[in-house]
Amino acid sequence: MGVYFFLGDEDYLIDKELLKYREKLDKNFSEMNYVVHNKLDYTELISVLRTQPMMFGKMMIVLNCSELLKEGSRRVDLLSATFDDKQIDEISSALENNSEMLDIFFVEKYPKDDKKKKPDSRRKIFKALSKYNKQEFLSIPTYKTAELSAIINKMAKSKKVKINNDAIEALIASKGNDLRAFDTELDKLQLLAYPETTITADMVNQICTSNQDLFNLTDYIMLGNKSLALIELRKLLSKKHPMEILSPIQTMLKKWIYIKLHAKTMTKGEIGQKVGMHEFVVQKTLDKLKNTKTKDLVDLKCNLTEAEYRIKSGQAFSPEEELENAIIR
Repeated sequence: MGVYFFLGDEDYLIDKELLKYREKLDKNFSEMNYVVHNKLDYTELISVLRTQPMMFGKMMIVLNCSELLKEGSRRVDLLSATFDDKQIDEISSALENNSEMLDIFFVEKYPKDDKKKKPDSRRKIFKALSKYNKQEFLSIPTYKTAELSAIINKMAKSKKVKINNDAIEALIASKGNDLRAFDTELDKLQLLAYPETTITADMVNQICTSNQDLFNLTDYIMLGNKSLALIELRKLLSKKHPMEILSPIQTMLKKWIYIKLHAKTMTKGEIGQKVGMHEFVVQKTLDKLKNTKTKDLVDLKCNLTEAEYRIKSGQAFSPEEELENAIIR
Protein backbone atom coordinates (compact mmCIF):
# COMPACT_ATOMS: atom_id res chain seq x y z
CA MET A 1 0.00 0.00 0.00
CA GLY A 2 1.53 3.33 -1.10
CA VAL A 3 0.67 5.74 1.70
CA TYR A 4 3.48 7.80 3.25
CA PHE A 5 3.69 10.38 6.02
CA PHE A 6 6.76 12.63 5.81
CA LEU A 7 7.31 15.32 8.42
CA GLY A 8 10.13 17.39 9.86
CA ASP A 9 11.96 20.70 9.83
CA GLU A 10 14.57 19.68 7.24
CA ASP A 11 12.67 20.45 4.05
CA TYR A 12 15.70 19.68 1.86
CA LEU A 13 15.69 16.01 2.90
CA ILE A 14 11.92 15.78 2.47
CA ASP A 15 12.15 17.21 -1.05
CA LYS A 16 14.97 14.81 -1.95
CA GLU A 17 12.94 11.82 -0.73
CA LEU A 18 9.89 12.93 -2.73
CA LEU A 19 12.06 13.38 -5.81
CA LYS A 20 13.36 9.83 -5.42
CA TYR A 21 9.80 8.49 -5.67
CA ARG A 22 8.85 10.84 -8.50
CA GLU A 23 11.77 9.62 -10.60
CA LYS A 24 10.27 6.12 -10.47
CA LEU A 25 7.18 7.25 -12.39
CA ASP A 26 6.84 6.39 -16.06
CA LYS A 27 8.84 9.14 -17.76
CA ASN A 28 6.37 9.31 -20.64
CA PHE A 29 3.49 10.25 -18.34
CA SER A 30 5.27 11.72 -15.28
CA GLU A 31 3.64 15.15 -15.62
CA MET A 32 0.18 13.64 -15.82
CA ASN A 33 0.78 11.18 -12.99
CA TYR A 34 2.26 13.64 -10.49
CA VAL A 35 -0.21 15.88 -8.60
CA VAL A 36 0.33 18.29 -5.67
CA HIS A 37 -2.52 19.62 -3.53
CA ASN A 38 -2.23 22.65 -1.25
CA LYS A 39 -5.90 23.57 -0.78
CA LEU A 40 -8.84 21.21 -0.32
CA ASP A 41 -12.05 21.07 1.65
CA TYR A 42 -12.96 17.85 3.46
CA THR A 43 -15.10 16.46 0.63
CA GLU A 44 -12.35 17.17 -1.90
CA LEU A 45 -9.78 15.54 0.40
CA ILE A 46 -11.78 12.30 0.56
CA SER A 47 -12.23 12.39 -3.21
CA VAL A 48 -8.46 12.77 -3.71
CA LEU A 49 -7.74 9.86 -1.35
CA ARG A 50 -10.07 7.70 -3.44
CA THR A 51 -8.51 8.74 -6.75
CA GLN A 52 -8.34 5.97 -9.33
CA PRO A 53 -5.09 6.12 -11.32
CA MET A 54 -5.21 6.46 -15.10
CA MET A 55 -4.02 3.74 -17.44
CA PHE A 56 -0.53 5.22 -17.70
CA GLY A 57 1.43 3.58 -14.90
CA LYS A 58 1.66 4.49 -11.24
CA MET A 59 0.34 7.85 -9.94
CA MET A 60 1.85 10.02 -7.18
CA ILE A 61 -0.18 12.51 -5.12
CA VAL A 62 1.46 14.91 -2.65
CA LEU A 63 -0.68 16.54 0.02
CA ASN A 64 1.08 19.47 1.70
CA CYS A 65 -0.50 19.39 5.15
CA SER A 66 0.31 22.99 6.11
CA GLU A 67 -2.77 25.06 5.31
CA LEU A 68 -4.14 22.23 3.18
CA LEU A 69 -7.65 22.03 4.54
CA LYS A 70 -10.22 24.74 3.86
CA GLU A 71 -12.52 25.59 6.76
CA GLY A 72 -14.88 28.37 5.83
CA SER A 73 -12.89 31.28 4.40
CA ARG A 74 -9.53 30.19 5.85
CA ARG A 75 -7.01 27.43 5.41
CA VAL A 76 -5.69 25.37 8.30
CA ASP A 77 -3.03 22.75 8.78
CA LEU A 78 -4.49 19.31 8.15
CA LEU A 79 -2.80 18.01 11.31
CA SER A 80 -4.38 20.70 13.49
CA ALA A 81 -7.85 20.54 11.93
CA THR A 82 -10.77 19.23 13.97
CA PHE A 83 -12.20 15.89 12.77
CA ASP A 84 -14.96 13.88 14.38
CA ASP A 85 -14.71 10.09 14.73
CA LYS A 86 -16.80 9.48 11.61
CA GLN A 87 -14.47 11.64 9.49
CA ILE A 88 -11.36 9.94 10.89
CA ASP A 89 -12.90 6.56 10.06
CA GLU A 90 -13.68 7.76 6.52
CA ILE A 91 -10.11 8.98 6.00
CA SER A 92 -8.70 5.73 7.38
CA SER A 93 -10.99 3.64 5.17
CA ALA A 94 -9.97 5.60 2.06
CA LEU A 95 -6.29 5.06 2.88
CA GLU A 96 -6.71 1.36 3.67
CA ASN A 97 -8.43 0.74 0.34
CA ASN A 98 -6.35 2.92 -1.95
CA SER A 99 -5.18 1.48 -5.25
CA GLU A 100 -1.86 -0.34 -5.50
CA MET A 101 -1.09 1.94 -8.45
CA LEU A 102 -1.51 5.10 -6.36
CA ASP A 103 1.10 6.54 -3.97
CA ILE A 104 -0.17 9.18 -1.54
CA PHE A 105 2.30 11.36 0.40
CA PHE A 106 1.20 13.48 3.36
CA VAL A 107 3.92 16.10 3.87
CA GLU A 108 4.28 18.31 6.94
CA LYS A 109 7.18 20.77 6.90
CA TYR A 110 7.56 22.90 9.99
CA PRO A 111 10.06 25.68 10.81
CA LYS A 112 13.41 24.95 12.40
CA ASP A 113 13.87 25.86 16.07
CA ASP A 114 10.15 26.43 16.63
CA LYS A 115 8.64 23.72 18.84
CA LYS A 116 5.26 25.45 18.78
CA LYS A 117 4.95 24.67 15.06
CA LYS A 118 5.62 20.96 15.52
CA PRO A 119 2.41 18.96 14.98
CA ASP A 120 0.61 17.54 18.01
CA SER A 121 1.16 13.77 17.97
CA ARG A 122 -1.82 13.27 20.29
CA ARG A 123 -4.36 14.24 17.64
CA LYS A 124 -6.41 11.49 16.02
CA ILE A 125 -5.47 12.53 12.48
CA PHE A 126 -1.76 12.39 13.40
CA LYS A 127 -2.17 8.90 14.84
CA ALA A 128 -4.15 7.80 11.79
CA LEU A 129 -1.44 8.95 9.36
CA SER A 130 1.40 7.63 11.52
CA LYS A 131 0.34 4.06 10.66
CA TYR A 132 1.56 4.57 7.09
CA ASN A 133 5.31 4.69 6.42
CA LYS A 134 5.96 7.58 8.77
CA GLN A 135 9.41 9.18 8.36
CA GLU A 136 10.70 12.18 10.28
CA PHE A 137 13.36 14.40 8.69
CA LEU A 138 15.07 16.58 11.30
CA SER A 139 17.76 19.21 10.84
CA ILE A 140 21.22 18.30 12.10
CA PRO A 141 22.64 20.63 14.78
CA THR A 142 25.71 22.59 13.65
CA TYR A 143 27.86 21.05 16.38
CA LYS A 144 27.29 17.53 14.97
CA THR A 145 30.04 18.00 12.42
CA ALA A 146 30.56 14.27 11.79
CA GLU A 147 26.97 13.85 10.56
CA LEU A 148 27.16 17.00 8.44
CA SER A 149 30.48 15.86 6.98
CA ALA A 150 28.99 12.51 5.99
CA ILE A 151 26.11 14.24 4.19
CA ILE A 152 28.46 16.64 2.36
CA ASN A 153 30.61 13.70 1.26
CA LYS A 154 27.51 11.91 -0.02
CA MET A 155 26.39 15.03 -1.92
CA ALA A 156 29.84 15.45 -3.47
CA LYS A 157 29.91 11.80 -4.52
CA SER A 158 26.54 12.18 -6.26
CA LYS A 159 28.05 15.06 -8.27
CA LYS A 160 31.09 12.89 -9.11
CA VAL A 161 33.56 15.07 -7.21
CA LYS A 162 35.67 14.60 -4.10
CA ILE A 163 35.92 17.09 -1.25
CA ASN A 164 38.76 17.00 1.26
CA ASN A 165 38.27 17.33 5.01
CA ASP A 166 39.56 20.91 5.19
CA ALA A 167 37.09 21.92 2.50
CA ILE A 168 34.25 20.25 4.39
CA GLU A 169 35.18 22.15 7.56
CA ALA A 170 35.28 25.40 5.61
CA LEU A 171 31.87 24.69 4.07
CA ILE A 172 30.32 23.95 7.47
CA ALA A 173 31.92 27.12 8.89
CA SER A 174 30.40 29.04 6.00
CA LYS A 175 26.91 27.55 5.81
CA GLY A 176 26.31 26.04 9.26
CA ASN A 177 23.81 23.17 8.93
CA ASP A 178 21.98 24.40 5.81
CA LEU A 179 21.83 21.28 3.63
CA ARG A 180 20.23 23.11 0.71
CA ALA A 181 23.04 25.66 0.79
CA PHE A 182 25.60 22.82 0.81
CA ASP A 183 24.03 21.40 -2.34
CA THR A 184 23.99 24.78 -4.10
CA GLU A 185 27.57 25.63 -3.15
CA LEU A 186 28.81 22.18 -4.24
CA ASP A 187 27.34 22.82 -7.70
CA LYS A 188 29.36 26.05 -7.91
CA LEU A 189 32.47 24.38 -6.52
CA GLN A 190 32.16 21.55 -9.03
CA LEU A 191 32.33 24.10 -11.85
CA LEU A 192 35.19 25.96 -10.20
CA ALA A 193 37.21 22.75 -9.81
CA TYR A 194 36.70 21.59 -13.43
CA PRO A 195 38.54 19.85 -15.09
CA GLU A 196 39.82 18.61 -11.71
CA THR A 197 37.46 16.56 -9.54
CA THR A 198 38.68 17.50 -6.05
CA ILE A 199 37.29 20.44 -4.09
CA THR A 200 39.74 22.17 -1.74
CA ALA A 201 39.37 24.56 1.19
CA ASP A 202 40.84 27.37 -0.95
CA MET A 203 38.02 26.88 -3.45
CA VAL A 204 35.42 27.01 -0.67
CA ASN A 205 36.93 30.20 0.74
CA GLN A 206 37.05 31.68 -2.74
CA ILE A 207 33.42 31.07 -3.62
CA CYS A 208 31.56 31.01 -0.28
CA THR A 209 30.86 33.81 2.15
CA SER A 210 32.46 32.50 5.35
CA ASN A 211 31.37 33.13 8.89
CA GLN A 212 34.94 34.11 9.71
CA ASP A 213 34.79 36.91 7.12
CA LEU A 214 31.51 38.05 8.64
CA PHE A 215 32.98 37.80 12.11
CA ASN A 216 35.89 40.02 11.03
CA LEU A 217 33.42 42.50 9.58
CA THR A 218 31.34 42.74 12.76
CA ASP A 219 34.53 42.88 14.85
CA TYR A 220 35.54 46.08 13.10
CA ILE A 221 32.05 47.49 13.46
CA MET A 222 31.97 46.89 17.22
CA LEU A 223 35.47 48.34 17.60
CA GLY A 224 34.24 51.46 15.86
CA ASN A 225 36.73 51.03 13.01
CA LYS A 226 34.37 51.94 10.18
CA SER A 227 37.11 52.20 7.56
CA LEU A 228 38.24 48.59 8.01
CA ALA A 229 34.60 47.49 8.29
CA LEU A 230 33.88 48.99 4.88
CA ILE A 231 36.95 47.32 3.38
CA GLU A 232 35.81 43.91 4.67
CA LEU A 233 32.25 44.54 3.50
CA ARG A 234 33.36 45.48 -0.01
CA LYS A 235 35.44 42.31 -0.20
CA LEU A 236 32.29 40.34 0.52
CA LEU A 237 30.21 42.42 -1.90
CA SER A 238 32.65 41.59 -4.69
CA LYS A 239 31.55 37.96 -4.41
CA LYS A 240 27.97 38.12 -3.13
CA HIS A 241 24.72 40.03 -3.49
CA PRO A 242 23.96 42.21 -0.43
CA MET A 243 21.09 39.91 0.62
CA GLU A 244 23.47 36.93 0.68
CA ILE A 245 25.63 38.85 3.15
CA LEU A 246 22.84 40.45 5.15
CA SER A 247 21.04 37.19 5.91
CA PRO A 248 23.97 35.35 7.59
CA ILE A 249 24.90 38.51 9.51
CA GLN A 250 21.35 38.64 10.86
CA THR A 251 21.52 34.97 11.83
CA MET A 252 24.89 35.48 13.53
CA LEU A 253 23.66 38.55 15.42
CA LYS A 254 20.60 36.64 16.62
CA LYS A 255 22.87 33.97 18.09
CA TRP A 256 25.23 36.52 19.65
CA ILE A 257 22.38 38.40 21.30
CA TYR A 258 21.00 35.14 22.72
CA ILE A 259 24.45 34.19 24.05
CA LYS A 260 24.95 37.60 25.68
CA LEU A 261 21.50 37.61 27.26
CA HIS A 262 21.78 34.10 28.74
CA ALA A 263 25.47 33.89 29.59
CA LYS A 264 24.80 34.28 33.34
CA THR A 265 21.71 32.09 33.62
CA MET A 266 22.55 29.10 31.40
CA THR A 267 25.53 26.78 30.99
CA LYS A 268 27.63 26.96 27.81
CA GLY A 269 26.28 23.54 26.81
CA GLU A 270 22.65 24.64 27.22
CA ILE A 271 23.28 27.78 25.19
CA GLY A 272 25.06 25.73 22.53
CA GLN A 273 22.05 23.44 22.11
CA LYS A 274 19.77 26.45 21.66
CA VAL A 275 21.92 28.29 19.10
CA GLY A 276 23.39 25.28 17.32
CA MET A 277 26.99 25.73 18.44
CA HIS A 278 29.49 23.62 20.32
CA GLU A 279 29.98 24.90 23.89
CA PHE A 280 33.64 25.63 23.07
CA VAL A 281 32.49 27.96 20.28
CA VAL A 282 30.01 29.58 22.67
CA GLN A 283 32.84 30.35 25.10
CA LYS A 284 35.01 31.73 22.29
CA THR A 285 32.13 33.94 21.15
CA LEU A 286 31.64 35.26 24.68
CA ASP A 287 35.35 36.06 24.94
CA LYS A 288 35.19 37.89 21.64
CA LEU A 289 32.13 39.91 22.65
CA LYS A 290 33.09 40.63 26.26
CA ASN A 291 33.55 44.37 25.55
CA THR A 292 30.49 44.61 23.33
CA LYS A 293 27.22 45.91 24.73
CA THR A 294 24.09 43.90 24.04
CA LYS A 295 22.37 47.15 23.05
CA ASP A 296 24.93 47.70 20.26
CA LEU A 297 24.17 44.25 18.86
CA VAL A 298 20.42 44.91 19.03
CA ASP A 299 20.81 48.33 17.37
CA LEU A 300 22.84 46.81 14.54
CA LYS A 301 20.25 44.08 14.04
CA CYS A 302 17.50 46.72 13.86
CA ASN A 303 19.50 48.72 11.28
CA LEU A 304 19.98 45.60 9.17
CA THR A 305 16.30 44.67 9.43
CA GLU A 306 15.35 48.12 8.14
CA ALA A 307 17.89 47.82 5.31
CA GLU A 308 16.55 44.38 4.41
CA TYR A 309 13.01 45.75 4.20
CA ARG A 310 14.09 48.65 1.98
CA ILE A 311 16.02 46.34 -0.34
CA LYS A 312 13.22 43.76 -0.63
CA SER A 313 10.51 46.42 -1.11
CA GLY A 314 12.50 48.17 -3.85
CA GLN A 315 12.91 51.39 -1.87
CA ALA A 316 16.71 51.15 -1.83
CA PHE A 317 18.35 53.02 -4.72
CA SER A 318 21.46 50.88 -4.26
CA PRO A 319 21.29 47.65 -2.18
CA GLU A 320 25.07 47.83 -1.66
CA GLU A 321 24.91 51.37 -0.29
CA GLU A 322 21.87 50.49 1.82
CA LEU A 323 23.84 47.70 3.50
CA GLU A 324 26.93 49.90 3.96
CA ASN A 325 24.84 52.65 5.58
CA ALA A 326 23.15 50.19 7.93
CA ILE A 327 26.51 48.87 9.13
CA ILE A 328 28.37 52.17 9.61
CA ARG A 329 25.38 54.13 10.94
